Amino acid sequence: MDAQHPRSACAAIDAAALHHNLERLRARLHARTRLLAVVKADGYGHGALLVARELASGGVDAFGVATAGEGAELRAAGLRQPVLVLAGARGPDLRIAAEHDLSVALLDGEHLREIESLRLPRPLRVHVKVDTGMGRLGTDVDALPGLLSEVEQAHNVVVEGVFSHFGNAESVDNEFCREQLRRFRQAVELVKRRWPASTAHLANSVATWSNPETHFDMVRPGLLLYGVRPNSAVEVPEVRPVMSLTAPVLQVRELPEGRAVSYGQTYVTRRRTRLAVLGVGYADGYDRRLSNVGRVVLRGRAAAVVGRICMDVTLVDVTEIPEVSVGDRALLWGAALPVEEVAACAGTISYELLTRLSRRVPRYLHEEQQVESPTQRDTGRSVTVPMRGGRWQRSSER
Repeated sequence: MDAQHPRSACAAIDAAALHHNLERLRARLHARTRLLAVVKADGYGHGALLVARELASGGVDAFGVATAGEGAELRAAGLRQPVLVLAGARGPDLRIAAEHDLSVALLDGEHLREIESLRLPRPLRVHVKVDTGMGRLGTDVDALPGLLSEVEQAHNVVVEGVFSHFGNAESVDNEFCREQLRRFRQAVELVKRRWPASTAHLANSVATWSNPETHFDMVRPGLLLYGVRPNSAVEVPEVRPVMSLTAPVLQVRELPEGRAVSYGQTYVTRRRTRLAVLGVGYADGYDRRLSNVGRVVLRGRAAAVVGRICMDVTLVDVTEIPEVSVGDRALLWGAALPVEEVAACAGTISYELLTRLSRRVPRYLHEEQQVESPTQRDTGRSVTVPMRGGRWQRSSER
């Protein structure tokens, strides 16, 4: 039984694995290339403050967040590294960004004029966001010269960087991404002609790992920092999963053949069945699409999810694992059961499972690689469970 959280699902965050992944990614870079760690969406569900403090101690150069509020939380926790609001900021969030010394994405001329209309405590540092093909946020390369001319006349902004976003998180080895890279080079030339010291950045996790041509002045890894592959085709054997999500066995039941299980009677026992009731449900972020198709690990062996996942509990078949008892902890995902495989089983992506993890699930630092349960730790066994379905300076200002 987990000593800190015996009655709830919890997520152990492996600090050693996080530092290991950071170093593996840094080893792919030129010595002068900086690294911005993306910690948006509560650190991809890992707990933004937990992982940001560890990454800061590991020497990351900057952090990336999605909102000014996320950046303000980092500042309130005492983190002084540069923080870039990747999605920009509008309205009151612009004041929050200025007050907390955050950098923001500059999206277009209208955005610039909004910033210029404000009375800010200090000029706002901006990174010009260029749309190189994703059709989302930013300014097209063809319209960039006009925007930059406006920026040169502005009083409320200081250009700190230029960046874009690949339209594929799984691979950049395709014609679409190569065209994005070509357009970004054009944008970088236009920006650096005016602001030579500005920081250019484009690379996501997979580009950081596999394509040095995309690294420019800085890279922005996210998922790989947390030891999760963007997809099954990306071979990254050197990174380790950072999160181990576990849930306790609250009760063990013996049910006869022909007994309906959970809401909607979507599962009926085909034999005398031993069920374990786990203290985790969709309110914790355990995806309801795993109903009747998911797997967990208990005492080093796979146990099938049966019936619909409920708000607060999940049922698993432990008929073939008779030693399971109240207080054991099931591994929902982690080193022995990669979240990528769980996501494929649910018909989604690992990003969604991780970021939907509820705030009622405690996150805590675990200094060594987390394992499935106290029993497995004692035996030393491991298991692979098949799933069905499928200022931006390096150190002087830190």
